Amino acid sequence: MNAAPVLIAYTAAIGFVAPHLMLRSSWPHRAPALAAAVWHALTVAFSIAATLAAYNLAVPTEHLHAGLVGLLHSCGLDVGSAHPDPDTADRLAVALPATIVVALAASFAFHLVRARRARTRHRKAVDLVGRHSPHLNATVLPYDVPAAYCLPGLRPRIVISDAAVRRLTPEQLDAVLAHEQSHVAGRHHLALIAVEAFDSVFRRLPLARHAREQTALLLEMVADDRALRSHSQDTLATVMYEMAEARAPAGAFAAGGQTVLIRLQRVLGPRRTPHPVLRGSMAAAAVTTPLLPLVIACPPGLG
Repeated sequence: MNAAPVLIAYTAAIGFVAPHLMLRSSWPHRAPALAAAVWHALTVAFSIAATLAAYNLAVPTEHLHAGLVGLLHSCGLDVGSAHPDPDTADRLAVALPATIVVALAASFAFHLVRARRARTRHRKAVDLVGRHSPHLNATVLPYDVPAAYCLPGLRPRIVISDAAVRRLTPEQLDAVLAHEQSHVAGRHHLALIAVEAFDSVFRRLPLARHAREQTALLLEMVADDRALRSHSQDTLATVMYEMAEARAPAGAFAAGGQTVLIRLQRVLGPRRTPHPVLRGSMAAAAVTTPLLPLVIACPPGLG
């Protein structure tokens, strides 16, 4: 039996229904690292399901009237005789999935290289204009607005403005540095590049848009949680308020930015973690969701 109809339905559910369920849930902001993993699992599941659906559509079967080749023929397109050439179907069966895989890989490579070049240019400028502070283990820039951001990658930099150094207390400085160090240590730029690459390939897909936006927000929350391990809520909230107007350059993560209000409400609100059962369920979903298309396409016991 051809699995294409089930795979298409699964792909549609992941691409259109699952994002709305995630956005309506309250648990992601209470477990941002897990939520980011779920968003990535959904993008992987969609990619696998779409690839397998394309393959199964192109494979001629009696259940789908010679698959995609037969469908094109019935629409009046000249792709062969009334009984499609198996070689044509075989070529389509390889070409369609390969196109999806190559597009995703090329998009990831493009965004990775572009972000790396932007960070390299900015890193050189920072090294020329700024001064390294051994005490802070960061580069201090002459800038009259409190700001802090990191340039992740092979040669990471944490950059902080001299206005922030003057206006923030030592404890507040430690909090913002812990936030930025979390981005560097967690290699958050790779997670963000992955969803940006997915969004470039499937730009009009709700999953692509929401995964990119939510991953950026959730990664900031992950860094906030890292800072809260050793600093109070008031300390971090003050830092975020002071740096609310700051913006990060391309390829960088900033302590301030457009998501500050949402993060401030979270930091100052009650600290609640999801129920262990919910966490376990979501972790299981993150693992099994990408595997389900493989089970559908290759059901056990059939051969």
